[in-house]
Amino acid sequence: MVLAGGCADSDPAPRPSPIEPLRIEVTQPHAILSVPDSLRLSATLLRGDAIVARAGFVWSSSDPTVVEVDTTGTVRARAPGFAFVRAALSGTVADAGIGVDVHILAGAGDIADCDRADDEATAALLDRIPGTVFTAGDNAYPDGTLEQYRTCYDPTWGRHKARTRPTSGNHDTPADFYTYFGPSAGNPGEGYYSYDLGAWHIVALNSNIPVDPGSAQERWLRQDLAANPRTCTLLYWHHPRFSSGTVTSSTRLQPLWQVLSDADADVVVTGHSHTYERFAPLGDDGTLEPLEGTRQFVVGTGGGQAMDAFATIEANSEVRNNDTRGVLVLILYPARYEWRFLPAAGAGGAGGTFSDAGSGNCH
Repeated sequence: MVLAGGCADSDPAPRPSPIEPLRIEVTQPHAILSVPDSLRLSATLLRGDAIVARAGFVWSSSDPTVVEVDTTGTVRARAPGFAFVRAALSGTVADAGIGVDVHILAGAGDIADCDRADDEATAALLDRIPGTVFTAGDNAYPDGTLEQYRTCYDPTWGRHKARTRPTSGNHDTPADFYTYFGPSAGNPGEGYYSYDLGAWHIVALNSNIPVDPGSAQERWLRQDLAANPRTCTLLYWHHPRFSSGTVTSSTRLQPLWQVLSDADADVVVTGHSHTYERFAPLGDDGTLEPLEGTRQFVVGTGGGQAMDAFATIEANSEVRNNDTRGVLVLILYPARYEWRFLPAAGAGGAGGTFSDAGSGNCH
């Protein structure tokens, strides 16, 4: 065919294939050690599936007082705690999370949506964090059906299913939630259960069912906490008792808060508000109680929805963020805890660099 002006039609020049970015795979991306254990790590630099290098890596530790690493990638446990060991080469890095003589609980709420990529980035954080994974509900959007669990949640957070202890949210279809997670979600129709991690007693609750005084869940919680001999207690569920987000504080949950406050619980983690928020330790009426109060985190940052705005800032809200996806890592010692909010920078175009860290004592 000849076009006007006498120019012959021709196929456009083919576009060059995009060059895949370099990435590093570490043989063991996370581990729990005890002093004086050692662990030999190795790394491979890849472009796609093609091996670029297997040597020449520079190794470093984010906290050499917890774990040291030498030039061969041999890690040595030095003291209780949690640190990342990094392999670096050609401007590319990969981290392996190493816990030493601690238990670790990590996760978030409001997680997977097939129309978004943010949960892929938060799941990648979990790939390098050892220990138990929790979910704070709304695990698969928009309705938490079995199909949405299998197609949206399973390819990302689902690869950690074997070590996950979940709770459900208002976007989770109850029957399908129990079908997908099985016994790790508690008894079908209840969704509340407890387990122990070392010196810590962990309680997962279901904020979608009745919580009023005398309800089955409230009575069970009283009995469970009364029978708990451990000094340190942590609870998690979906709806926040306290929140500065447009998803506001839920006074409906006061009966549960009263029970855990009576038992001197140490930490509560919730989701539902698509924000990160940390509160100071609070008493049974929500007022500041720095020595005996319960610290609540809101971690609706798993990636499933757009981040929420903040509305009226609640009293004793210490830290807030609404532009960064990520996961909360709780490092559990025999009589104290540390927290770290790790950002999934660049997740789905809506990531950020915000992080948060600190520590508290059990009471």
